[in-house]
Amino acid sequence: LWLLNGLVFYVLLFATPHWRRLVPASWDVFPNAVSVLIQYLSLHWPTEHGWVAYNSLQLIAYFITVFVAAPLALITGLGMSPALSTRFKPISKVLSIQTARSLHFLVLVWFLVFIVIHVTLVFTTGLLRNLNHIYAARNDDTWVGFWIFAASMIVVIAGWVAATPFTLRHPRVVQRAGFALIGPVQRLFEHVDSTPGEYTEKDISPYFWHNGQYPTSDEYKALFASNFADYRLRINGLVDSPVDLDLAQLRALPHHEQITQHFCIQGWSGIAKWGGVSMQTIMDLVKPRPEAKWVVFYSLGDGPDKGIYYDAHPIEQMRYHLTMLAYDMNGEPLSFGHGAPLRLRNETQLGFKQVKWIKGVEFVAHFSEIGGGYGGYNQDHEFFGYRQSI
Repeated sequence: LWLLNGLVFYVLLFATPHWRRLVPASWDVFPNAVSVLIQYLSLHWPTEHGWVAYNSLQLIAYFITVFVAAPLALITGLGMSPALSTRFKPISKVLSIQTARSLHFLVLVWFLVFIVIHVTLVFTTGLLRNLNHIYAARNDDTWVGFWIFAASMIVVIAGWVAATPFTLRHPRVVQRAGFALIGPVQRLFEHVDSTPGEYTEKDISPYFWHNGQYPTSDEYKALFASNFADYRLRINGLVDSPVDLDLAQLRALPHHEQITQHFCIQGWSGIAKWGGVSMQTIMDLVKPRPEAKWVVFYSLGDGPDKGIYYDAHPIEQMRYHLTMLAYDMNGEPLSFGHGAPLRLRNETQLGFKQVKWIKGVEFVAHFSEIGGGYGGYNQDHEFFGYRQSI
C-alpha cells in the first residue's frame, strides 16, 4: 500500500507542474535555507506562504524526502530481500544485505525526523490554514480542513484501539485471514530457486550469529557430555525403510559440502561452509512412499514457550541440491550454539526453519496433525506463515 500510494503520488506529481515546486532552481537555495533555519530556531517563523511557494529550507527538505529518501527506501528495501540477493549476486555484492539494512535504517530516521518537524510546524504556524491546504485544497482560515483531519484521526485511532485487542484475543483468526489474503498472491510470485546461490571460502562470514532456544533437557546434556556417542537420528514415517543412524553412520554416507548464505527472519545474514549428507541421499536410503508430501524435522531443544521445536518442509525441496543435514560448519564439527550434532540446511527457506539439534525426521502426508497443525513451532506459537521460501 505504501508503494502504491507512492506510485500514485509520483504519477500525479509529474502529470502536473507541481514537481517544479519541489526542485531547487538556483544554488541560492542553500544560503537562503541557512537563513530560514536561523529564523525557525529563533521562533520567528518565515513569512513565505506555503500555498504559493515553499521557503528554501522547506524546498530542500521536500526535495530530499521525495526524490532521495523515498526512492532510497524502495531500493534498500529490495536490497534486504533474500530472494533478490541470491538471484542478483553482482548487485548484492555492491549493495549487500547489511549495507541495505543500514541505509534503510538511516532513511527511517530521516522520515521520522521529517514527520516530527513537519507536523510540529503544521500545528504551530497557522493550524487552520495549513490543514485546509493539506485536507481541503483551499487557502483560507475556515474549519473545513480541521474537521476532515479530526474525522480521519478518529477513524485511525478507533481502528487501532479495536484492532489491537482483537488480534490478541483471536490470533488464529488473524493468521487464517492473512493466509487467505496474502497466500494466493504469495504463491503467484513464489518461484523457488532450487540453487539460490553458492559462495567461495573468501565470502565466509567472520562471525555467524547464534540464535534460537538452546536445548536444556537431561537427554541433550547427556548426549553432549558423551560427545554424542549415544546419539541416534531416527528417520521414519511414510517410508519403506525407516532407520536409526548414529554419527559414524551419517559420516559414512556420501559427503556433501556447500557454502551458502543464511537469512534470518530478524534481518541478519551470514555465510558459512556446511558439510554433511544431502537429503537426497537420505531419501534414497529410506525410500519415501508416494503419499509422503511433507518432511518434519524434530529438535532436541524446546521452543521459547516450551514444547518440542519442529518444522515441516515440502518434500520436493528435500530433493534440491542445496538441502542437507549438516554435521560440520566451516570445516569443524557443529558447535553447541549452531546445532550440534546435526542441523538442517534448506537454502530455499528462512533461518527459523533450519531446525538445529535434530533428533528425528518424519515423512508425513500433511503437517496438520503435527504439533499445533500449522507447519512448525513458530507457526503454532508465533503465528508465522508456513510458506517462507526465499
